[in-house]
Amino acid sequence: MNEKIKVLIVDDSAVVRQTMEDILSSDPLIEVVGSARDPFAAAERMREVVPDVITLDVEMPRMDGITFLQKVMRQHPIPVVMCSSLTEKGSETAMRAMEYGAVDIIQKPRLGVKQFLEEAKVIICDAVRAAGGARIKRIAPKAINVAPKLSADAVLEKPSSKAMIQTTEKVIVVGASTGGTEALKDFLEALPLDTPGMVIVQHMPEHFTAAFARRLDGICDISVKEAENDDTVVRGRALIAPGNKHTLLKRSGARYYVEVKDGPLVCRHRPSVDVLFRSAARYAGKNAVGVIMTGMGDDGAKGMLEMKDAGAYTIAQDEASCVVFGMPKEAIKLGAIDTVVPLNNIAGVVLRESNK
Repeated sequence: MNEKIKVLIVDDSAVVRQTMEDILSSDPLIEVVGSARDPFAAAERMREVVPDVITLDVEMPRMDGITFLQKVMRQHPIPVVMCSSLTEKGSETAMRAMEYGAVDIIQKPRLGVKQFLEEAKVIICDAVRAAGGARIKRIAPKAINVAPKLSADAVLEKPSSKAMIQTTEKVIVVGASTGGTEALKDFLEALPLDTPGMVIVQHMPEHFTAAFARRLDGICDISVKEAENDDTVVRGRALIAPGNKHTLLKRSGARYYVEVKDGPLVCRHRPSVDVLFRSAARYAGKNAVGVIMTGMGDDGAKGMLEMKDAGAYTIAQDEASCVVFGMPKEAIKLGAIDTVVPLNNIAGVVLRESNK
């Protein structure tokens, strides 16, 4: 990239605006072209210079960030990174932001924000760089009403030893990052009730994954939930790795289940796609189908190669349908991919391969 990514910072806190400007200006690929305390001031600034990326708070005076995001995406789509102090209860708002076109979310605490932002420098700069290369489409927003529901699959009896010996059940593992929330929505909505069990890592902050899972559970035929330690991987259900926890696929006899655990950042992420994929290579082997979707960086590429070497079938989302063609590209470069397909074809390939 020859030109710097022009960024506009929108936040009602002067401390946050200054700290964000210092952080982003330290990156040689980023130029801060302005800051604004609310969306009205941001609109005035955008008349003078159109940014490549906007960092946007949610709770602001005169107009909230979600309303401003909707207006931007309807009138002149620009990649937006939400930087919000939303609580777990408010995470549904963050999910709505992703529905309306935000490419990433950075969760900031309500206290100690300046210190947090300084410590999160790498994450913030990575998010803005990824947004700078994102493909953004004009979006006609619609309201969503997510009703949480309990799933009977949350508690399962252990299969008998005879069933465990005889079963040849397949398992699906999926990794995604920037642009992945909408890609996963499209993918999961296309799957029928009897889809083989699935484990998903989507790079997302802590607490946001629970709301993301509830949102998907309300619109998909299959059941979707945030993974909990020792959850069984069963047909008709997808488990979303919780933010700030690694999630591994494990096997006991023929029963697949997940282990949710702490650990160091892997490829700058926790949860890490590489960790999930490596566990699938080790415990599922040729019984696994792996999918790597839109996202910045190389998390998942090496793990997918390990899966392919273990006999799994591996799929990458193609460049044209990715918001950021980073993770799939790196996996393809390693020779880790059996097939590259558009987003709307992934479900069909997964079903074909997992039902062989």
